[in-house]
Amino acid sequence: MVIVAGLALAAHDASAQSGNRNGRADNGQNTMDAWKKDMEEFRARSAADRQLEHLTDSIASVHAYAAVRNQDFVLEAQSVQFRNGSTVFVNSTTNFISVKGNKAVVQISPSSYASGPNGVGGVTVEGMISGPEFRVGKNGNATYSFNVMGIGINAQVEIYLYPGSNQASATIYPNFNSNTVWLQGNVVPYENSNVFEGSSL
Repeated sequence: MVIVAGLALAAHDASAQSGNRNGRADNGQNTMDAWKKDMEEFRARSAADRQLEHLTDSIASVHAYAAVRNQDFVLEAQSVQFRNGSTVFVNSTTNFISVKGNKAVVQISPSSYASGPNGVGGVTVEGMISGPEFRVGKNGNATYSFNVMGIGINAQVEIYLYPGSNQASATIYPNFNSNTVWLQGNVVPYENSNVFEGSSL
């Protein structure tokens, strides 16, 4: 009788353990299925986000190219590099190159501590444009170059647009010295720009 009871108890324990194992296996499978479902949803969202980002960049690129061709744009700089190799991350509202028709403004204001000649941490110069030229290479890269002359500025400016976005870089070659300056930033239509122009020389 004791033996039968022991066998019954052992069988019950084995059945319980088997049930626990099956339960853990089911829970593990459910967790894995839920994880796979979450990953599929994440990939779907990521793909949609990438498509939206690509579309946004493409639209910004079209607007940038059109604005440069029409000489009605602003390159809002995010960084400025000087001839000695130092690079400064700057405020795009006070560091820019703007072109409106035949007039250009170049403002470099790397300091947020000193007011500078323009009152916003640097120098602002403006002048009239001559010899503008817009070229597009086979790879889609575009170059817009011009000369600008005025009080405080006599320089050649080259702006490089990258295909598929409104990102751009610019090089300013002063004609009276070798203090070349490089800018990196985004090109936006003139009317969409939020730059703040300081006092010109």
